[in-house]
Amino acid sequence: MVAMALVVACGSDSVTDPGAQPVLGLAATPKGATSIQLSFTGSVGDASYGVERATGAAGAFASVGSIPAPATAGTVTWTDNGLTPNTLYRYRVTTVHGSANSAPSGEISATTSAPGNFSATLNQDIAANRTLYADTAYTISGFVHVLNGATLTIEPGTIIKGDFTVLGSSLMIMRGAKINAVGTAAAPIVFTSSRPAGQRQPGDWGGLIIVGNAPSNRSGTVNIEGSGTDGATVVSGKNYPVQYNGGPVATDNSGTLSYVRVEFSGFAPVQDQEFNSFTFAAIGSGTRASYLESLAGLDDSFEFFGGGFDLDHLVAFETADDVLDMSEGFSGRIQFVVAQSTSQLVPRTGAGFYSVDLEGIENDGCNGTGCDLGHLQQPFTLPLVANFTIIGCGQASCVGSGGGYGMMLRRGTGGYYVNGVVARWPSGAASVRDAGTYTRAGSTATPSATADLQVRNVFAADVPRYFQPAAGGATPTFELDLSANNLTLSAATAASLFSAIPAVGATPTSINEFDFTPAANSPIATAGLSTFTGAIATKAGTFVTATAYAGGVAPGGPKWWQGWTAYARN
Repeated sequence: MVAMALVVACGSDSVTDPGAQPVLGLAATPKGATSIQLSFTGSVGDASYGVERATGAAGAFASVGSIPAPATAGTVTWTDNGLTPNTLYRYRVTTVHGSANSAPSGEISATTSAPGNFSATLNQDIAANRTLYADTAYTISGFVHVLNGATLTIEPGTIIKGDFTVLGSSLMIMRGAKINAVGTAAAPIVFTSSRPAGQRQPGDWGGLIIVGNAPSNRSGTVNIEGSGTDGATVVSGKNYPVQYNGGPVATDNSGTLSYVRVEFSGFAPVQDQEFNSFTFAAIGSGTRASYLESLAGLDDSFEFFGGGFDLDHLVAFETADDVLDMSEGFSGRIQFVVAQSTSQLVPRTGAGFYSVDLEGIENDGCNGTGCDLGHLQQPFTLPLVANFTIIGCGQASCVGSGGGYGMMLRRGTGGYYVNGVVARWPSGAASVRDAGTYTRAGSTATPSATADLQVRNVFAADVPRYFQPAAGGATPTFELDLSANNLTLSAATAASLFSAIPAVGATPTSINEFDFTPAANSPIATAGLSTFTGAIATKAGTFVTATAYAGGVAPGGPKWWQGWTAYARN
């Protein structure tokens, strides 16, 4: 492989072996929206074939693969995967024969299919391995469960729509099943409403739910919130109860998500029993998730019940409840988050309602049935959340009567929250709600390097106070020392911190109106904790890196949310 690349790279200086002849009969055939198959005739004595590809009519050729020559002359085939839908690609092939290579063959071209040329409906549970292809537009109609032992693979560029006519239609990956949904920046995987753009609403369909086999901290039988509305009997395609607690495998693997969007989802048959855009229940550390977007979801953007796995590069717009909601012993690590909400969008009728206590981050230790030891129930909720920018709507009218904090830490939660920015939260930057939570911080306002709860280098702007006051008074009952923890209550406006964000009360229409990069001379560019120590360093390991800046985007760094995300209000 290396030798071939060196020979090809030499261009006109390479040796042309008279025995190395260009391949014959080169053909390129689209095999869907993301694949093209090459075929040609190989000759006796050839060693291998180098494949070069160019994008579009004028793109430059580059090596993309090497094909071993067959033992006998005959047809050779090779498939180029991971391509962009509806795109022209040009190919040429060089024969490697002995110590030299032939001149490149003549060019051949093919265009990948546009996504959604075909259509299919998913309305039954999936019991065997299945692949969803980018050239097919899929509709989830009802409650589709991928069952134990099955793997659902989704090609880059695939679009899956939730059926608006079947309230709560959802995709649920069950305990023991896997989802491998690996898109690309150029071809993300999109879950969205079946209604046309301009008519979509939060709650048009249910959402993506993944259930693992990792530990959580509630005893008894605890089912996925919102499941069971069709009764207790297990019927394919129906919303039967799904238990998620009680798992013993911390390293459980539920698959991989990358470059995935979930839009206009959410289903709340009763208050506080909802499907979210992304629901992660008891997910183990063998699972990975990167580059995920929640757009206009009716409940939380990303909710975690127990388990613990690593995620990075999360985006949320127009969230009807919390951006990040973690509880029941979740112990994962999250780095790089950007989120902004501007108003309350009108949800579809019958799907549920906006939250009455909308927060940026809402973390609980244990709450509900099965919390036998109350706030002391173990495993404790101990996430690490680093480099987050979470911007609220800036108005009390859109956060509910009990909400409005950038970070709500309560019910015995711990965790490490570092290098963040919270802005435009009308109630305050943070709440350490109760004594059980303050205990996780070591019952001290000054930082403890060994405490289970640490909030460090979190910058707040456009908020009336940092910590929630006690009932009837201005002094917080539980607070952390601002100076000692490098917590900034800034007089600067949120708008001055970033390159571009919509104003309070604005109704943006394009993703191009959001640029979370620190503005020139922005104080958040140097507000980070650049060296981790103690429990934070131990928790971070090699996955989370310390930064000199606060927030989800580096000064002058890549605008990592661009190109694969979308923004729309309907």
